[in-house]
Amino acid sequence: MPSFDAVLEPDLVELRNAVDQATKEIGTRFDFKGSGAKVELAEKSAKERELTMQADSDFQLDQVRDVLLAKLSKRGVDIRFLDLGAARQKIGGDRVKQPVPVKTGIDSESAKKLQGIVKASKMKVQAAIQGDVVRVSGAKRDDLQAAMALLKREAAELPLSFTNFRD
Repeated sequence: MPSFDAVLEPDLVELRNAVDQATKEIGTRFDFKGSGAKVELAEKSAKERELTMQADSDFQLDQVRDVLLAKLSKRGVDIRFLDLGAARQKIGGDRVKQPVPVKTGIDSESAKKLQGIVKASKMKVQAAIQGDVVRVSGAKRDDLQAAMALLKREAAELPLSFTNFRD
């Protein structure tokens, strides 16, 4: 039976390259000279990654964020993978730090939403939640392609990619 997997998986190589380029630009820009502004990518576990932005002030942190977002978009990394709503933390004096979790894998609430979208469409496909992946299967390849288009359109807030397409 033909199937595919809907996943939330950033390109980690491009993410690392964008962070490296942002770090290089922050190091060479005149307005960051002598400051402690930086961006780091840390791997919490095999599936969890987190960016950390640091700067001497809130204004400078906003500039670091702009540099990072520009580099991410140039490298083709969807910025919807980043949870930019995290709270800023004071780390002494005027210095500010902001952790930015990188989304990997579909959480259960989003997976249920995707499954509901597929069921409500009345298409001849089924969606099953398998861990942090939603597997969609159906009898015809055309139905699966229509389901892909539907999921991209209806779940626009998620940077979905489709893998493991099988006939």
